[in-house]
Amino acid sequence: MGWIYLACAGLLEVGFTTALKYAEGFTKLVPSLCFAVAYIGSAWLLSRAVATIPLGTAYAVWTGIGAVGTAAIGIWQFGDPATPLRLLFLAVIIGGIIGLKMVSPA
Repeated sequence: MGWIYLACAGLLEVGFTTALKYAEGFTKLVPSLCFAVAYIGSAWLLSRAVATIPLGTAYAVWTGIGAVGTAAIGIWQFGDPATPLRLLFLAVIIGGIIGLKMVSPA
């Protein structure tokens, strides 16, 4: 169950970082509230995940999901560059996430 909590926490991290972009420095109410809810939800789910997954592994996977997901949203939604090297390094992060899952004792 810890890995499900962790995956959901990572997806909420993508949500709160995206909401942060739309909140424009917390000057827009709805995106700011979305940020707060997603942030709290992500932290709560991460706290549940670390009950069964080693802390370092959980944190690395959580930030990896957030980084790759946020970069993908940036490319898709905000026109961030999708250069070959950038995509390569995002693939390296994904490889790291998979590797951590494979070697995790949980």
